[in-house]
Amino acid sequence: MLNDCFVYPPLKKKTKTMGSLVIENANLFTGVDEEVIHNGAVWVSDGIIRFAGHQSSMPPVEDDTEKFDVCEKFVMPGMTESHVHLSYNNAHPQQLNSQPLPTAMLDAADNARVLLGSGFTSAISFGSAQGLDVPLRDAINSGRIPGPRLAASDRDLGSTGSNADGTFGGDNSKKIIADGPWAIRKAIRTLAKRRCDIVKIFLDGEALSEFAPPGILTYSDEEVDAAVEEAHIRGMRVVCHSRSAAAVKQAVRHGVDIIGHANYLDDEAIDMLEAKRESVFISPGIAWEIALLDRGSELGLPRDAMEQRGYQREVDETISAVKRLRESRVRVLIGGDYGLNITPHGTNSKDLEYFVDLFGMSTAEALLCATRDGGEAADPSGMVGTLEDGKYADLLIIDGNPLEDIRILQDHSRIVGVMKGGVMHCALMQKNPYAAPDGRTK
Repeated sequence: MLNDCFVYPPLKKKTKTMGSLVIENANLFTGVDEEVIHNGAVWVSDGIIRFAGHQSSMPPVEDDTEKFDVCEKFVMPGMTESHVHLSYNNAHPQQLNSQPLPTAMLDAADNARVLLGSGFTSAISFGSAQGLDVPLRDAINSGRIPGPRLAASDRDLGSTGSNADGTFGGDNSKKIIADGPWAIRKAIRTLAKRRCDIVKIFLDGEALSEFAPPGILTYSDEEVDAAVEEAHIRGMRVVCHSRSAAAVKQAVRHGVDIIGHANYLDDEAIDMLEAKRESVFISPGIAWEIALLDRGSELGLPRDAMEQRGYQREVDETISAVKRLRESRVRVLIGGDYGLNITPHGTNSKDLEYFVDLFGMSTAEALLCATRDGGEAADPSGMVGTLEDGKYADLLIIDGNPLEDIRILQDHSRIVGVMKGGVMHCALMQKNPYAAPDGRTK
């Protein structure tokens, strides 16, 4: 709960930013390193951070600057969800994206609001089967709806017989199936025409797939090279689904930017990732495997069946892989496949708990994965992820200390302030933040 000295600055008029504001008396985690600055302050002007550090070192501010005493609450950078599917509607995998397009867009807008309210001010799309992320991104950027800064993709790109081709009985109209380098180039040119930021490709499969398990490469080297080259020429980045060492090595060889999963890694894959650690990121997406084991019975997939399919081994291999990646200083990001009925939107911070309990990270290291490293992946221009002079004012105010208990970030009532671009968002986690007390829309 908020105490008496914690009051949101008044929003005197509807502006894109809040002018000049100082957040003071904070336990400040800038995300630059693991340090917490006591009696810290953040000065925000026109949506940009002008100072973040010890309050005694803050330069003079304008006379009309508002002061915001957070009473020693924890102030940290906004987090990045690195593997988001905002068009997923918290349904059974076989029912994902089955709703009519107008309903799907409403769901996606609501999911964007929930993600922002959960403390994620940036997100990287790992595929939008309904092709909704670009208009969703535009609506967020124009201020029409609340949501994180979204690096938007469109439908998944895969080969005939890949995990993109009919997985879970899916409708292929919601994927892009392209075979051969020139068909792939044409598909990517179409995605560029749709103004995507991200291209998502499948390089191997999923243990639930009847025809594309992990380890079976579903694109040739020539095809992957064409995909990455064409995307990069047109200013888009490439993310991929690669569970096996072979698929990870293929992704590294051809310059994929963010590798999703990377569960099974051999020595060669680790060495290749270490050599490219300045340009590549790994997003393990551990939540899907854990939830499938623990809650798969809700999908008609009992635990023993999932263990026979190899999901317990996949979890064990992922734990081993991430520990080796940490030793090689390869950047590992939180996030992965939230939006199913067993991993609903808004529970994304569960990843931080997995990073601490399963991967053996300290709470500070896990927070850096979610903030500094996630920010570098989300925005290569370097404007998000840490609280530093010249960066966007994207930050969280937390009632409690995540460095003492990382699970605090799963409690939305403890996230008492979410600022994005200098704008403080309130009441994001209400069912309808625009509803009057009697339920009517304002």
